[in-house]
Order: sequence, then structure tokens, then C-alpha cells
Amino acid sequence: MFNLKRTPLLRFALVLVALISVTVSAQQKIEIKYSGFLNFDEEKHPDAKILTRDDAEQVHIFHSGTDMWCDKAFYYGKQNFIEAYGNVKMIQGDTINMTSKYVEYDGASQLAFASGDVVLTDPSSKIVTDTLYFDRQKQQAYYQSNGTVEIDTSGTITSKVGRFYMQENKFQFVKDVVLTNPEAKVESNFFDYYKDTSHAYLFGPSTITTSESVTYCEKGFYNTVAKTGYAMKNANIKYDGKEIVGDSLFFDQNRNFSSATNNITVTDTLNNSIIKGHYAEVFKAKDSIFITKRAYAITVQENDSIYIHGDTLMVTGQPEKRITRVFRNVKMYKSDMSGKSDSIHINHKTGLTELININAPGTGGAFSTARKPILWNLANQMTGDTIHLQSDVEKDKLDSLIVFNHAFLISKDTLGAGFNQINGKKLVGLFNDKNEMNHIDIIKNAQSIYYFRNDANELVGIDKSKSASIAIRINDNVIEEVRKVNQVDGKIYPESQFPKNERILKGFDWREEERPLSVEDLFKDDPPLELPTIKGLEDYIPQDSFFDTVIKTPNNATSATTKSIHIPKTLPNLKQTDSIRPLPTKVKQKP
Repeated sequence: MFNLKRTPLLRFALVLVALISVTVSAQQKIEIKYSGFLNFDEEKHPDAKILTRDDAEQVHIFHSGTDMWCDKAFYYGKQNFIEAYGNVKMIQGDTINMTSKYVEYDGASQLAFASGDVVLTDPSSKIVTDTLYFDRQKQQAYYQSNGTVEIDTSGTITSKVGRFYMQENKFQFVKDVVLTNPEAKVESNFFDYYKDTSHAYLFGPSTITTSESVTYCEKGFYNTVAKTGYAMKNANIKYDGKEIVGDSLFFDQNRNFSSATNNITVTDTLNNSIIKGHYAEVFKAKDSIFITKRAYAITVQENDSIYIHGDTLMVTGQPEKRITRVFRNVKMYKSDMSGKSDSIHINHKTGLTELININAPGTGGAFSTARKPILWNLANQMTGDTIHLQSDVEKDKLDSLIVFNHAFLISKDTLGAGFNQINGKKLVGLFNDKNEMNHIDIIKNAQSIYYFRNDANELVGIDKSKSASIAIRINDNVIEEVRKVNQVDGKIYPESQFPKNERILKGFDWREEERPLSVEDLFKDDPPLELPTIKGLEDYIPQDSFFDTVIKTPNNATSATTKSIHIPKTLPNLKQTDSIRPLPTKVKQKP
């Protein structure tokens, strides 16, 4: 038995051995499982063992749960570093499989660089690129010189830069990103994709193209399996000659359905119409639009546009059979005509616009007034149970109007002495080519009160009469002639002798204060508008550099990750020669 004293030198040696043991255990050494041939090249590769396959097997390398095979390898034992050439294959567990022509692998950092026809696969995706970085500690793979990713459930994605987070099952794509599958093509600058959910998040100018529509946004979400998503920031959807713009747009390709929230504009270039509001639903298959929250429609005409506003607006049907319906508290405005009703129904094929009757809640009794549909044309106010406006669809102009039941026409006397009034069962008005009313007929049970003035605009008398019908001729918006047919009663009064209790006809209802005089007036009675806050996606934040350190070859030479590399088209002759030392066949050896 020896008695060994622990001298200071011995204690230092023991500490050094312990430190080395800890380092080796923390940084597991690369293990050579098999090599057909072993060679050395002291001049070109003084620190390397040159490993070459034989006819039976490739060189087999193992490190920390990952196997690598190749045709030839340079193994730097001191640096725990390997360079692998020819038909390189890396397998990590039962999930990650990578093939390439060349690989650099640092055992200390577990960082790999692959180049030449690189293919990395896992159970549900495949990355194909020319160069790939693989960080085994972070479980991330990265390419920056164009790559293609095939995902089982979603299609194929190409990009300039791509990153695969293996533990999160997430991809990040940057610059010239294109996803293609049978249902859609998605193009973007920044694209995050989660494999577990098949969800994609788009940032920067992005376009989703399908056979039905084209969606553009600068922030967006797309479920590649469910074929649903939403678009934000300068978002729009185009389909069948229409464009939908809004702060947030949702779409469902399965139902050909879209909805929009806040600051919505739907432009129909085929029908020269624009619809606006703050919530909309669009059913493309039925070619229908539902819009509310300060909804209004604009029909663009050559000289003058028509604006219609109501609580809810619906447009249904193909262009040749299109119907527009506006519900509740409806107002319309045109520079020479405005109106108001409970509802409006427009048949675009026939050119017929119907203003539907309003019956105010609680009306009834001797002195109540039904709030009937109303039209103002220049100085004239017209009311009735229902009002029809007929347009000439070929000439894109107004042709006529008809007021059904309880028709009532009122205009102020030019000097304000009273009101000119005509009522009857039905009113028919005709328009000239300038969209000006030039003729009015009051049909059946007509009554009138009319203030006659001479050329000097002096009041001559006030006519009150009853007749079967009345015809009125208008020129330059001034009544030129009033002709009564089958008058049964009538009298002209001097102003001083006109009884006050006879100065208005039954059913008189002057509503000038309700008249819209501008587009803004359409909304003056609306309650304050409260729009929902749309949070949506956060802004895209550029990622930091992929690697904390750069792979270094032995002797601190810069690796192929930062310099151009040369991959031999053919490997050296693998037959035994005098310069190659053979190893025992099929014997696993650790050089």
C-alpha cells in the first residue's frame, strides 16, 4: 500500500481533473460510431481525423441524442467539431430528419450549418432550402437565402427568410412570403404560422387571393384549414366588380361570407353605387349586402348623386335583378329633391323607388296627423300614403312620380302671405330632361287654395275651389298655369275677405323643419354614434439575430456560415490506397 501525500501540486491536479470532468460532462463529446477508413493530413488539416465511408456503410456520428451519417468527415476532437460531406443525414429522436450535401456541427454549442439541397422534415412539414442553420439547444432552424416549406394541412410556403421553432411548432417567414394551396394564394412580407392550429398571422402589405375574391391588408389573420380570417389596416376585399373597405374585415371562404366593422365603404363599379356604414354583412353567393350603424347609399349619376340614409340598408340580387331596401327613419337627399319615409324600396331593374307609409305610434283621434312619406322638390312639398319615383334606367334620369291616396301638394306663397295647397286622391308628376318637374296632375276629388299674383307680383286674390282634377304646368320651377277640370265649387277672395278658418285644407301638414338641405342633414336626428374599439393584432416587431454566436471552425477560422463554401461535385475515390489506413471491417471504433 502506498501512502500518497497531497502536495499543493497534487491538489491542483485533482482540481484540474475535476474541472475537466465537469466540462466534459456539460459538453458531451462527439462520438464516432463507425468509419470505414481513417486518414490524417498534417499539412492541410493538422488537427483533424479524416473519416471516410466504405462500401458497406457511411460514416456514423453521434452526439447528445442526434445521429449523423455522411460519406466523409473531418473530425476535430479537441474542438468537439465535425465537418461532414456527401449524402449527409442528421436524425434527432423520431421527429427531426435533415439531409444535405454538407454540414458543419459544433458539439459545444450544438449548432449545425447545412448546405446543398437541404431538406429538413418533421411529421407534418418539410423545409427545402440551399443553406440552413439548426440550433439544437434552442430547437430552432433558420434559412435566409430562400426556402420552401410544405405543410400537410395548409399547403406550400416560400419566403426569403424562414425560422422554425420546433418546440412551439411555429414558423416565421420574412420577405416575399407566398402560401399556396388549392383554395387560396397568400402573399405577405411577414408571416407567422402555427402548425398546431393552422393559423397564420400576416404583417405588412398582404394579399389573399381566391377564385371568389382578393383581400388586401397590412395586418391580418388566416385559418388555413377552416378558410376563415380577418383583415385590418388599410383592408379591402374585391369581388365581382365590388370593393369592401373597413377598419376590420372578416371573411369565410366556405360560406362566401364577409363582415366588416367601422368606417365601411362598399363600392359597386358596375352599378355606380356606394354604400357606407359601420357594420356590414356580405353574402357573395347571393350577391347581398346588409349594412347598419349610420348606413347610407349613394347612387352616382352624371350630374347629381342621390343619397339615402336609414337605420338598416339591404342590397340583394344580381345586377340585373338588384333590390335595395332601407328601413326605419329613412331620409333621402338630392340637390333638387329630398324625402323622408319609414322605408324605401328600390327596384334597380325597373327604376322604381317606393317610399312606404309611416304610421306614427299612438296616432289616432280627430286631431292626429299620420307622418306620411314626404318629398320636397324645390319649393314644393308632397305627401301621401305611398310615393313612387320612376326613373328611366336607360337615360339614368327621373321620369315621373306618383303619390297614392291622400295626395297633398303645398308650397309657400312667394311673398309669404300663406300656402298654396292642392290635395286629392292621387298625384302624378312628370320630369323634363333636366330632372325638373314640369307637370303635375291631381286626380279625383281635387281641392285647391291658390294665391294669384300679377306680373308685378301683386296679390290679385286667393282662389279656393273643388274639382274632379287639376293640371298644373311648371316652367323654370315656377307655376305658369293651373287648369281645373269639372270644377264643382270655387270662389276667389280678396285677401282681406278670406276667412282664416278656411286658409288650410284638411290634412295640411307643413314639415319644412324636417327637410334635409344637405348630405349632413340626413344624420342630424341620429343618436350619438358609439363605435366598438378594435384591438386586433399588435404591430410586427423585427426579430433579433438568430444566433448568439457564430460557428467557428478549429483554429478560429471562420466557418462556412460566414463565408462561401466549396462543395465538391464528387468525393475522393473511396477505395483503399496506400495513403488511407483501413479500419477493421464492420468494427465500430472511436478514433
